[in-house]
Amino acid sequence: MLYLGIDQHAKQLTISLRNDAGDIVLKRQVSTEPKRCAEFFAKLRDKAGDEGFIAILEVCGFNDWLLKFLPTVGCTQTILIQPTKKLKVKTDKRDAHALSELLWVNQHRLRAGEPVRGVRQVILPSKHHAESQRITLLRKDAGRMRTRATNRIKNILRKHNLQWQMPTKTFPSVRAVAWLKTVELPPCERAEMDWHLDELERWTTRMNDLEVQIIERSKDDPVVTRLRTIPGCAHYSALSLVCRVGDPHRFPKGKSLAHYWGLTPGVNDSGEGTGRRGRITKAGSTMARWVLAQITLHCLRRDPVLKAWYKPIRNRRGSKIARVAVMRKLAVIIRNMMVHEQTYSECRDAMLARRKRQVAIHKQTA
Repeated sequence: MLYLGIDQHAKQLTISLRNDAGDIVLKRQVSTEPKRCAEFFAKLRDKAGDEGFIAILEVCGFNDWLLKFLPTVGCTQTILIQPTKKLKVKTDKRDAHALSELLWVNQHRLRAGEPVRGVRQVILPSKHHAESQRITLLRKDAGRMRTRATNRIKNILRKHNLQWQMPTKTFPSVRAVAWLKTVELPPCERAEMDWHLDELERWTTRMNDLEVQIIERSKDDPVVTRLRTIPGCAHYSALSLVCRVGDPHRFPKGKSLAHYWGLTPGVNDSGEGTGRRGRITKAGSTMARWVLAQITLHCLRRDPVLKAWYKPIRNRRGSKIARVAVMRKLAVIIRNMMVHEQTYSECRDAMLARRKRQVAIHKQTA
């Protein structure tokens, strides 16, 4: 069996190949041009023989083609990991050698899918979930660009103190956009206003088209339907979270999902240190944390039970830390909803009741 470490870049792959004894038998750079890449891996397949080879590489934004290509050239298993912290001395060759050595040393655990200390393995989503991740990300970007166009339009109105003449209190609206197309402005800013209105219309159309696709993809999904019982969680938010969880049974407990999304505080403890907890790790999906932050605001307005749990933390630590604590609590609830197939209120009440029992037992034993 051969063990291949790949440091991937846009125009080249840096290769480090080891044999069963752990010795490097091949190190070189290969162009990502399809013809040259195919020629190299055809020779590697012949060299590996019937046993094939195992590959390891770090996740990046353009792994897709390589992950599809490797199984066709004799790769029996591809292991994808999160990048590690940058070293002071870093080259592509050093990275490829480190990856191949990591694969060879931990070959049995990595091939079995077991955890390795200091290595965050990436579990690839299914095709359906990968498409859902892309669509929800495009929906987020469209909303962000639409908000940017809206803010720039408002800025032009504030420069001339025209915001008081807007026919509606909310913006954007049909009447407000029609009024903005006729309002008198200096020539330069009139052209800028027309450009921003075109941008606003374009991004609004894209948002509406993506919303239709999201609803179509999630209407027959029972997990999405269950997550929509959370206050403020519509099709877009529910699908965004479901496709970024994948198989919920791989999380042994609710706190595991909170840790996976980077919502747990980091700890710096060494020697006689007290283990002071710092900021959250932010190690997981940025999109999942952003969606949870939006849902948290709705939950605190519409769920009196969660708001009652939030207030004491806010009084002690402040509103920002308290909202992050609610996000962490929601991650636990979401995992339990997906595993136990229960609604939001059922999982929330069960979790809070379990917490009260734990506090009562702790007071009795103290």
